[in-house]
Amino acid sequence: MEEVNQSTVSEFIFQGLCTSRELQIFLLLPFSILYLMTMVGNTFVVILIITDHHLHSPMYFLLANLSFIDLCISSVTTPKLIIDLVKENKLISYGGCMSQILFVHFFVGGEMVLLVTMAYDRYVAICRPLHYTSIMDRQKCIWLVVISWIIGFVHGISQLILILELPFCGPRVIDSFFCDIPLVIKLACINTDTLGIMINADR
Repeated sequence: MEEVNQSTVSEFIFQGLCTSRELQIFLLLPFSILYLMTMVGNTFVVILIITDHHLHSPMYFLLANLSFIDLCISSVTTPKLIIDLVKENKLISYGGCMSQILFVHFFVGGEMVLLVTMAYDRYVAICRPLHYTSIMDRQKCIWLVVISWIIGFVHGISQLILILELPFCGPRVIDSFFCDIPLVIKLACINTDTLGIMINADR
């Protein structure tokens, strides 16, 4: 059966956080609790801002979007990490690995732009308080959030396109607990020095 991009590698192996089986079992509970706290905390913030009419201001609207992005980022790699802590073989399919790369860069790229937007919002509130409501109206806030999602998507797709062109035919062990681009391109069957420079420049 023909693989994506004529690759003979259909799956990758994570080395994980550590090699000690006892330490992995020990880390299972803390990571599970932290992930649960992250999910509950960010979900609570989003629901609170949506339901409380006193919090329907630009600052809280942007904060709700930031919490939602944080919730998404946490869900890209952490569940797989927690599952792998109890598994002997930490496998991920080629498609799963590419999906991780796409979504990590999509959400992180969007979050960076959203943080810049929040900084701009605070700048306007502090430096131009009398014009704040006219400058940061609801429509502009929505557009700024949409732009952050679009830029995040473009960033994620641009990173993924560069990786999809690579042939993988040799080693398949990733020295991490998720598909990180620099570690994945090291497994390609061609020289990737130039590609590494391009990816770092795109970041």
